[in-house]
Amino acid sequence: MTENAQQQPTAPHTELPTQYAPADVEGTLYERWVERGYFAADAKSDKPPYTIVIPPPNVTGSLHLGHAFQHTLMDALTRRKRMQGYEALWLPGMDHAGIATQNKVEQQLAEEGKSRHDLGREEFVERVWQWKEEYGGRILGQMRRLGDGVDWDRERFTMDEGLSKAVLTIFKRLYEDELIYRAERIINWCPRCLTAISDIEVEYQEDAGELVSIRYGEGEDSLVVATTRAETMLGDTAVAVHPDDERYRHLIGKQIKLPLTDRTIPVVADTHVDPEFGTGAVKVTPAHDPNDFEIGRRHDLPSLTIMDEHGVITVHGPFLGLDRFEARSAVVGALKEQGRIVAEKRPYMHSVGHCSRCKTTVEPRLSMQWWVKVGPLAKAAGDAVRDGRVKIHPEDMSKRYFDWVDNMHDWCISRQLWWGHRIPIWYGPDGEVVCVGPDEEPPGTEAEGWTQDSDVLDTWFSSGLWPFSTLGWPEQTEDLRKFYPTDVLLTGHDIIFFWVARMMMFGLYAMDGQAPFHTIALTGLVRDEFGKKMSKSNPNAVDPLVWMDAYGSDAVRFTLANGANPGADVPIGEDWVKASRNFTNKIWNATRFALMNGATIEGPLPDASEMSATDRWILSRLNTTVAQVDAFYDDYQFAKLADALYHFAWDEVFDWYVELSKTTFFAGGEPAKVSGRVLGEVLDVMLRLLHPVIPFVTDALWTTLTGGESLVIGEWPADSGFRDQAAEQEIELVQRVITEVRRFRKDQGLKDGQKVPARLDLTGTALAPHEAAIRQLLRLQPEGEGFAATATLPVAGATVALDLSGTIDVAAERKRLAKDLAAAEKERQQAEAKLGNEAFLAKAPDNVVDKIRGRLAKADEDIKRIQEQLDRLPQA
Repeated sequence: MTENAQQQPTAPHTELPTQYAPADVEGTLYERWVERGYFAADAKSDKPPYTIVIPPPNVTGSLHLGHAFQHTLMDALTRRKRMQGYEALWLPGMDHAGIATQNKVEQQLAEEGKSRHDLGREEFVERVWQWKEEYGGRILGQMRRLGDGVDWDRERFTMDEGLSKAVLTIFKRLYEDELIYRAERIINWCPRCLTAISDIEVEYQEDAGELVSIRYGEGEDSLVVATTRAETMLGDTAVAVHPDDERYRHLIGKQIKLPLTDRTIPVVADTHVDPEFGTGAVKVTPAHDPNDFEIGRRHDLPSLTIMDEHGVITVHGPFLGLDRFEARSAVVGALKEQGRIVAEKRPYMHSVGHCSRCKTTVEPRLSMQWWVKVGPLAKAAGDAVRDGRVKIHPEDMSKRYFDWVDNMHDWCISRQLWWGHRIPIWYGPDGEVVCVGPDEEPPGTEAEGWTQDSDVLDTWFSSGLWPFSTLGWPEQTEDLRKFYPTDVLLTGHDIIFFWVARMMMFGLYAMDGQAPFHTIALTGLVRDEFGKKMSKSNPNAVDPLVWMDAYGSDAVRFTLANGANPGADVPIGEDWVKASRNFTNKIWNATRFALMNGATIEGPLPDASEMSATDRWILSRLNTTVAQVDAFYDDYQFAKLADALYHFAWDEVFDWYVELSKTTFFAGGEPAKVSGRVLGEVLDVMLRLLHPVIPFVTDALWTTLTGGESLVIGEWPADSGFRDQAAEQEIELVQRVITEVRRFRKDQGLKDGQKVPARLDLTGTALAPHEAAIRQLLRLQPEGEGFAATATLPVAGATVALDLSGTIDVAAERKRLAKDLAAAEKERQQAEAKLGNEAFLAKAPDNVVDKIRGRLAKADEDIKRIQEQLDRLPQA
């Protein structure tokens, strides 16, 4: 019914241990996969390519649940495509993580009582490389624990020689195309990291501040401004009002005295000012606020920088040397002494930017920086999605993407760090500015007055090149020709702005309009079981390695895949991992049972005419499952495919097919051989389907079942088209009978293993061939002498009569049920009384009324169920 593996199978070559121990299997198995080159991709292959580049984790990082989640999904996609006959490349690597890595090494130096300036730039960078070799890349080893099927021979690092050449190449091209420029603008400055950071590296949160109202000027030539950043008034160069605001029209163009200084500043008219907000007058500090900077440009105002890179006041006077927050209090105190505070300070919640890495409050600061002119690049990135060249999945995430690329500001790419790709710009003694490409020599020496720009590039600049720089660009390598563009980018929706848009812009620019991937599959974020965000600072953060040690990597992987609905956040708790561990154990134990009872893949499948209805049913269900799983993979519906596989394996194969077939296996003969071959086929295909998500246990079982080399290079099963609707309907009847009688046994308080004499009347139904199996599963003995039916169940066209005499204490059971019936009737009476009370209905909230209606419905159901149980009991 389905294809076998491309490897020639043999008889099972080992026996399975009685219990599955992940620790004894996973590490050894993974190293075997790597040693045999299963994950290595061949650029010379004539197979169709399938490429995924891994979102490069920071060199400082370690595996967290978010990594484990996305890596599980990427690995599943790649493994399946490899099994389908594609030349699959999943390319690993790491990001140099400029700010984070430099901070790590600076912390080390601080413990030694040194700073990077004590070492100097060259020696410091060498120290960072040493740190990287010694401590960096822990996550790569952890990826092996998870089972990542990446091509380790192609591992890349954003600071390696090839990627560095790509960075210099694209910088020069952009510079020569006038898409990179240098300008003095307001940037986000982190006083802790001592560097500019981009807009997307700023996290905004509501902080409690104080709104202070200050009078500028004197008498009729005065006005009041309100601010939460009083210290910046030292850098004010104007006050702005709306040109149509009658209150201030007489002041426009005049000079007014700036408090606490010996300067006067003009009152300017600008439509940016909202006359309805506050006093309708705003202070203008062009060097310390982005909106004020734009007002300053429109009115040709000077820009006065009043703080250094540490956030310390540099203006001569009483505030010189104060930290910005100390200065804030001091300035307010001085203004109060002069009577300039016209309203008491009042609490004010406002949105404040913080550095995403160190959480320090960001300081807007006027600074000379390097920028990418993103307009044409962002338009191309938007057009590629709009015209269908690139698909975003789920589609409703497209709006978030367009909101970003359609409104993107120019990108500040320079960072005031020493670790990273140094900006390839040289300045000459006579004001020359020269961009030096990767194969070019500097235009001169330091002795001749030439110096290189001291800044490095934003980390996202180099990682934006990742889909093609890792394949050898700017050289036209075999890898680049074979594996670009990549097929799918699978990543969290939270880095659309950081990474996805950057790759789209650079890929389209560098690769002649060829987008870096066909599909952008966006996932949600991993949260705890209560839906709360996981954080290292919270007790809900989980190290996935701890769960892997306790339950196995497959259990963690299956749990993550089972929660992966497109674009939605993924809650996860330890109990769910335990349940997945139980699933892997179930697969192991059931396969072990099957092997002990004749399951085999030797020889062709018997003809359908030789099979029982049970055999034909499971093969029909098997092929339906193959089709479902394929459709879910193609739609990135990982949760649905995991759920389909779970229920097929546990419910249909283990709980129904294996149990229904036990009587056949125990009886032996030709029917047992046929069912053994069918069961072998089902296990073979089921393990293939499960392998991309849970690779370890499936490979260990499959090689034992088939004698094949490895499922990693096995063949993905195809839907043969075999369906048997009649067999499915027949087994559905069997399931109904067994389910109903099991429910009855439970209602009567019978123990699971307790045997009961029974008469089965299956005349005129399709159930007759299954009588032995039905009796076996329901613990029903033959009638025997003296049989007297005390309960009769009509179900699925058949009749099951049971003799319960001697199996239960009828009087005690009647007494128990009578008590339950009285309680249910009382519950119904109380609910009916409340619902019949008009005064209550008029006052009670809708949810309360709905709850009482639910109680009434449940009471009715309980009464009916209990009465049926009483009617079925033998008469006293």
